[in-house]
Amino acid sequence: MAALLLGAVLLVAQLQLMPCRPAAPGAEPGQQELVGKAATLQNEVRAGAAPNGSAQQLPQTIIIGVRKGGTRALLEMLSLHPDVAAAENEVHFFDWEEHFSQGLGWYLSQMPFSAPHQLTVEKTPAYFTSPKVPERVHSMNPSIRLLLILRDPSERVLSDYTQVFYNHVQKHKPYPSIEEFLVRDGRLNVDYKALNRSLYHVHMQNWLRFFPLRHIHIVDGDRLIRDPFPEIQKVERFLKLAPQINASNFYFNKTKGFYCLRDSGRDRCLHESKGRAHPQVDPKLLNKLHEYFHEPNKKFFELVGRTFDWH
Repeated sequence: MAALLLGAVLLVAQLQLMPCRPAAPGAEPGQQELVGKAATLQNEVRAGAAPNGSAQQLPQTIIIGVRKGGTRALLEMLSLHPDVAAAENEVHFFDWEEHFSQGLGWYLSQMPFSAPHQLTVEKTPAYFTSPKVPERVHSMNPSIRLLLILRDPSERVLSDYTQVFYNHVQKHKPYPSIEEFLVRDGRLNVDYKALNRSLYHVHMQNWLRFFPLRHIHIVDGDRLIRDPFPEIQKVERFLKLAPQINASNFYFNKTKGFYCLRDSGRDRCLHESKGRAHPQVDPKLLNKLHEYFHEPNKKFFELVGRTFDWH
């Protein structure tokens, strides 16, 4: 019997993505649709669930970004809820071809085991800025609920640079100053990838081609840092979770300079790589950054019908 169950699981894992309807205009050739296969795959897995009822489930919600916006903090805070099961690592299924080509069976295998009543969540910040991802996610589950956490675009650029800078430092490799990236021929270098990642309206338009705005909850990353509890309450309501996370689950760590978590009497903080000091930037250059993002920010506010306290 065990051998038969193992064989069934392996067979499910080999299921490949099959087209269900024609691809949208402008989609890649042979864009594969997943709705039917996703339902079939999940039913197969539930049928072979463990005796305690736990099984790996395709995510019912995804934290789609943005990079250096606070996705790890959001996932850790959401994991305080007993009805949430979160994938530990960034999966990169929809944006990495070598993963996407392996099909939904592979994606499912990256999910945590969860009870039937629990909500499975994964987070991959690169999803938000990857052009192919919205259609692929929609093809898997057009009703999925998406979480997008954003910070002041200028601050996000500085965080983006800081992460890459420290990655080089740890490997004892030299890395140029942020000015060398931000300035070219005396002007702001608009080709710098970190700048493009902060053009939120451009990427949001791509997601709104496939999902209505009501399916995307935008978390204010700056407020989440300053006062996490109200923001996580909004996330609970959006995901239709019973209110279980309390203000007592958060405490301010003066040494680290940000909020940490308290869960069942156990204290835990984000990794030391979080909350690093940004590089010192010439005020004039910082003003150029703020000016550059002024119009894009207005377009984003109009797009989502909401304003944020950004420069």
